[in-house]
Amino acid sequence: MFVDSAIIQVRSGRGGNGSAHFYRGKGIPKGGPDGGDGGHGGDVVLVGDPHLDTLVELSYKPHWWAKDGEGGSGACCHGKAGESCEVRVPLGSQVFEAESDDLLVDIVEPGQRFVIAQGGRGGRGNDRFKSATHQTPTEREMGGEVVERNIRIDLKLIADLGLVGLPNAGKSTMLRATTRAQPKVADYPFTTLSPQLGIAELPGDRRVVLADLPGLIEGAAHGTGLGHDFLRHIERTRAILHVVDVAPLDNSDPLANHAMIRSELATFSHELARKPEIVILNKIDLLLEEDRAERVAEWKAALIKRGVRVVLPASGATGMGIDKVLQAAWELAAETKEYRSSDSVPDRVWGRSR
Repeated sequence: MFVDSAIIQVRSGRGGNGSAHFYRGKGIPKGGPDGGDGGHGGDVVLVGDPHLDTLVELSYKPHWWAKDGEGGSGACCHGKAGESCEVRVPLGSQVFEAESDDLLVDIVEPGQRFVIAQGGRGGRGNDRFKSATHQTPTEREMGGEVVERNIRIDLKLIADLGLVGLPNAGKSTMLRATTRAQPKVADYPFTTLSPQLGIAELPGDRRVVLADLPGLIEGAAHGTGLGHDFLRHIERTRAILHVVDVAPLDNSDPLANHAMIRSELATFSHELARKPEIVILNKIDLLLEEDRAERVAEWKAALIKRGVRVVLPASGATGMGIDKVLQAAWELAAETKEYRSSDSVPDRVWGRSR
């Protein structure tokens, strides 16, 4: 099950109380203060886990509490610190304060840690208060209070390029052809019900991470169909792989279908509309050989006029043109990565704050 949003309650541990104790032993009826400190309460820590790709565990376990620290005792014995609670989240998780909707942290690196609720400090025992002029202190400190908060975690998949297009355009087949992912493929719309990630491997130890999103239809940006639920996952991608079916079953115009999807992306986010795009003219094997070259040239010219940088004919089913698609995808991903790293204005969706 793919879950990309969850609300959980986190609570840190309470600090242990300090001890107000005086030593009593045989022949020593009036020993000095020897009350130990209380242990610190445990923290609640978010940890980025590259092996997770959904928030399903958090949706079934909404409460995450750390352990309280133990109180101090005599003989200057300090209380045991409370055990911290680790909440493992997939990379790409954005954490918000549930009430105010303020962004707290963006988990994008493997092993990245963020203390979301700090444990209470352990109280000092009376041994800490003794001095030459105050030899029998009775005061002690109580342990620090817990920190309890409700947070919302939204997942935005981290991928180099996102596959978009109409239902049955062949996005899942393209993901199968380019990576080892095994998304569901069938001859009916909306076979992809949740985003799928795949890693394409190229010669020279090069890799490209692709994300296949459910098919978009007209009105998706306003809630129509399934794709609108996952449009935010494209916001993290460096570029877009737009899969256009050149032989749609409804005999619609591939150029009109391309324009409609671009309109939905622009309506959802102006940032999405500005992302560089590769158009894959998919199912090219279904065209007659004598007409193929002429029609591809016609579509390519029209798409380049719209600002598309790369237009490639391919077939996910037969593997035709897949090598060129992967090469173009890697070059575009590398180019946009270099551009972002040299950009003087940091971009929040990549985990950097202004």
